Amino acid sequence: MGYAFTSADVEFLRSAAGIAALAEVDALPFSAASHLQDVGVARKLLGESFAPVVETVLLRRRASSKLDSAASWLFTDDALQQATASAVARHRASRFADRVVHDVTCSIGADLFALSEVASVCVGSDLDPVRLAMARNNVPGRLVVRADALRPVSRAGAVTADPARRDSAGRRKWNPADFVPPLDELSAVYAGVDLAVKCAPGIDFAVAPWADEIEVVSLDGAVREACLWTRGLATAGVTRRASVLHGSESWTITDAEPDDCPVAAPGEWIIDPDGAVVRAGLVRHYAARHGLWQLDERIAYLSGSVPPPGIRAFRVLEHGHYTEKALKSLLRTRGIGRLEILVRGLDVDPNTLRKRLKLSGSAEASVVLTRVGAKPVMVLCRAERT
Repeated sequence: MGYAFTSADVEFLRSAAGIAALAEVDALPFSAASHLQDVGVARKLLGESFAPVVETVLLRRRASSKLDSAASWLFTDDALQQATASAVARHRASRFADRVVHDVTCSIGADLFALSEVASVCVGSDLDPVRLAMARNNVPGRLVVRADALRPVSRAGAVTADPARRDSAGRRKWNPADFVPPLDELSAVYAGVDLAVKCAPGIDFAVAPWADEIEVVSLDGAVREACLWTRGLATAGVTRRASVLHGSESWTITDAEPDDCPVAAPGEWIIDPDGAVVRAGLVRHYAARHGLWQLDERIAYLSGSVPPPGIRAFRVLEHGHYTEKALKSLLRTRGIGRLEILVRGLDVDPNTLRKRLKLSGSAEASVVLTRVGAKPVMVLCRAERT
């Protein structure tokens, strides 16, 4: 759970003395070998103030791969875990360009910071006084006030929210009625304004029939969030969208595109669509865009003669009926000692299977285990970057 910051801690960390202490402690390595010794050094240097300083230094180092401005920010451990990665926050904020927007669950300000770069006016609010104090440090010059998200305190025409989805012990909540604030109450309170609600990508989208557009976002291959858009923030004619963020190669696909996609046997390549595409239910749309086909209409693996550019695809070496005995024989014949196992549609645990295969040899490959109808199929491949 991390150190429990107080408002006094935040006040100290923002002071000249706190800033100097942070710089002094940040010079310590805090490596696996030196961690205990470095904590002892910090304690001698700072006395009772050492704990929030050490925690902040360590949190800033963890945040550097997630947030653009981590070197000067203040966090709690929980808030950092829940904070939106900067690239995803910027992507979501782009729909609020030139709008008056209120982030009603601003926490430490990760989303508010992105909004402040594009919105004409933005306001942040939260109930946690410690996180609010941190947000004032992290997003200076913006109005940040203490308020309940379910009791509107602004007249902003656009509202964004990120309900808390963990309990006090850090366990994830899956029932939207248990979110803080609850999802349905949030949508009811802001039924008259343009609303965006960040959710976990695993949420059952059926629980939000009020959402006009559902967007699933991935970053560098990992699915990060779903966003529920309403009214003027939603895209006309679109109910599902997948946005794939990967540097300059970022792209998006929606259910407004064609989904004409045949079903056929494996071709020259196997393509495993980005998780955002799969989660958004847009596999067929993605296949139609790139001239691909499905192996089975209920399975997300695709095949084709030419893979989409800029992805990791799998060149087919051979394929056939899957049994563990047949796979073991094939791998032994080809001298494959390193094997990536991808599974959809079959009750196979890759780690357990790999142990039973008793791999030996110098070659490496990937195998796709899936089904076509009721038939289990294996496709031996070589992974390549297209």
